[in-house]
Amino acid sequence: MEAPFIRPIKKGDDPSVGQIIRSVLEDFNVPKVGTAYADKSLDCMFETYQKPNTAYFVLEEGNRLIGGGGIAPLEHYDGNVCELQKMYFLPEARGRGLGTEMIDRCLQQARIFGFDQCYLETMEYMEAAQKLYKKYGFQYLQGPMGDTGHYSCGVHMILTL
Repeated sequence: MEAPFIRPIKKGDDPSVGQIIRSVLEDFNVPKVGTAYADKSLDCMFETYQKPNTAYFVLEEGNRLIGGGGIAPLEHYDGNVCELQKMYFLPEARGRGLGTEMIDRCLQQARIFGFDQCYLETMEYMEAAQKLYKKYGFQYLQGPMGDTGHYSCGVHMILTL
């Protein structure tokens, strides 16, 4: 089988990406309201990430998508901050160092866009993800920045780029 690789999202990827994100969120029993699960963008990810200073990458293995992640300006925030968004991997992609590769790619793109900081939100019980974020130097915040609409996410973190 072909080795996994990261590439920019294509228009035809929308159904697979939306399904991956919803599947992972269901696996983790994430609330369907107040999280990425309810985002209208899940069905039009390619279009969503064509806006300025946005990028979404997919993880492909053997002509099948197994994960993704992206960056975009932090919504409803006055500052040069991006958000690490919708980074989810199917079970077969986890524990293989692919999350590290995806964060590297996203943070590299954030720096190219000229952002000063990168923000993220996650669930308290997504401990493996938090461990990875801490490895990169993300620091915990006391509360949310901006207004992503993800009020069910209780963990907020920031990284100076």
